[in-house]
Amino acid sequence: MNSRERFLAACARTPADRRPVWLMRQAGRYLPEYRALKQKHNFVEMVRTPTLAAEVTLQPLRRFALDAAIVFSDILIVPEAMGQPYRFREEGGIAMEYALDQPEKIEQLNSKNIAERLDYLTRALQIVRREIGRETALLGFAGAPWTLAAYMAEGGGPAKEPAVARLAREQPGQFAKLMQKLAEAVAECLQMQIKAGADAVQIFDSWGALCPGEFYAEWSLRWIREVIAALPAKTPVILFAKGMAQHVAALKTTEAQVLSLDATVDVAAFRRANPEVATQGNLEPTLLEGEPEKVREEARRFLKTLTGPGHIVNLGHGVTPQAKVECVAALVETVTATPSSE
Repeated sequence: MNSRERFLAACARTPADRRPVWLMRQAGRYLPEYRALKQKHNFVEMVRTPTLAAEVTLQPLRRFALDAAIVFSDILIVPEAMGQPYRFREEGGIAMEYALDQPEKIEQLNSKNIAERLDYLTRALQIVRREIGRETALLGFAGAPWTLAAYMAEGGGPAKEPAVARLAREQPGQFAKLMQKLAEAVAECLQMQIKAGADAVQIFDSWGALCPGEFYAEWSLRWIREVIAALPAKTPVILFAKGMAQHVAALKTTEAQVLSLDATVDVAAFRRANPEVATQGNLEPTLLEGEPEKVREEARRFLKTLTGPGHIVNLGHGVTPQAKVECVAALVETVTATPSSE
């Protein structure tokens, strides 16, 4: 099996010769070649320039035997395409051009023709697909409607008591209108990425934990379910809902084929309780900030806990800027050298 076949087999819970591995936010600021590129171009410029986005996507593949590449982009390109631009503050953090604090601003958002306005992402994916051929899996991604709404309603990084939750409680009609527009835009964005060559797509509900638990199914998962229903049935969908593994029964109703788990979850126990879903994750990201031998030791221990097919080795969140190249290499080498016990 080649890397692409191995990755897709895991998504389908089919036995393979070994478990596939890739890393969320795999380009990251830990690679010297990425840092060199960042000195010449800012983040948003790299996202919007197909050749630069493709170059950043490919950089990790040149160093490590990863089974999949995830296109270099940002979840906030969807709000921007809808008419609400974003930027990175000099002091750190995200700033949207404005907050959705009035009904007229929600009304003005345009969820149509998203693919046309995100043509730069299509072209980046096409470049990467040509470069990697059919040997390596290619992933697209988008933010979940709830997570995007958290940024949009706040006008930046959401607070502990997010504006989107107040909107949902106090103006349910406006909240529903916003979420419907987002679901349509996210679905079109993912459809576009699949047409451009993505083998699978990941939906990031990174701010799912800001949603009150009793409303999570209604305020977030309902809209993720709508997005997934609009995608080709044969395309694997990976759902990452950070901090929400306790809602596994509800997560499974989205029909995502793979549930990506954060580092707080006992993967072995989760898989025993939910054998019908494929899983992804969930090593502690700070592990890659230490020493290579410790990484090898922890990776071997982790692999021994996994039984049965259908797991993709990954971190429990993105690679940190402090990750060491030699630690990433140690993780990938350990996984790729370990035959599956399925």
